[in-house]
Amino acid sequence: MEAQNKFFLMGFLVLIGLITGFDGVNGAGECGKSSPDNEAMKLLPCASAAMDAKASPSSQCCAAVKKMGQNPSCLCAIMLSDTAKSSGIKIENALTIPQRCNLNDRPVGYKCGPYTLP
Repeated sequence: MEAQNKFFLMGFLVLIGLITGFDGVNGAGECGKSSPDNEAMKLLPCASAAMDAKASPSSQCCAAVKKMGQNPSCLCAIMLSDTAKSSGIKIENALTIPQRCNLNDRPVGYKCGPYTLP
């Protein structure tokens, strides 16, 4: 009987998750079908550079930023995401990573909330 109750509860929680997450299926967000919080995980190699303005970004970090930089609104949403905020990064440092990676095609002057990309 106890196993049956656990199965029912698990099914109920999955159903609630599907119902509450249904509005995100249209892909109309800054990062398409993926949330900025999920996309933030792709920038994990940039963690040390995002915490320390003097740290050199790794080649993996620069490659990820270059790819994300093709969609500045997504990159901005990632930097302002709950995942980024809770990770302890400093947004001011994170915003300088494209410049520190010497990306020529970075979105210079792009407004990201109260910040501007250098």
